[in-house]
Amino acid sequence: MTRFFIKCSFLIALLFVGVLIGMEKANEGMVDMKGYNDSTLQSPVKIHGKSDGNIESSVSGENITSHNLDEKKEHLQNIKAFNLFSSLGKVLSNIVSSLTEKIIDFASSFI
Repeated sequence: MTRFFIKCSFLIALLFVGVLIGMEKANEGMVDMKGYNDSTLQSPVKIHGKSDGNIESSVSGENITSHNLDEKKEHLQNIKAFNLFSSLGKVLSNIVSSLTEKIIDFASSFI
């Protein structure tokens, strides 16, 4: 029993050290991938202020204006897509609610 406990403790300690080493390697990989020291990487989102007070923004080189956003918002509001899971959820909730109400009414009739 003592040997088993010592072996398990050693194995747990070894795995814990392996996890710590893996976390350190992952951190080094993330720093290398992110490119902290690489000045050639550009930000995908750029925001520029103009002299007249307006703000110009671009995402991946494509200019974004409030007009585009308003059109997209209006388009999304006009789309009335049928969501199967939403309708099934509503039906199921109605069934459960009515069933629970009937059970409570039946139980209260005995009181």
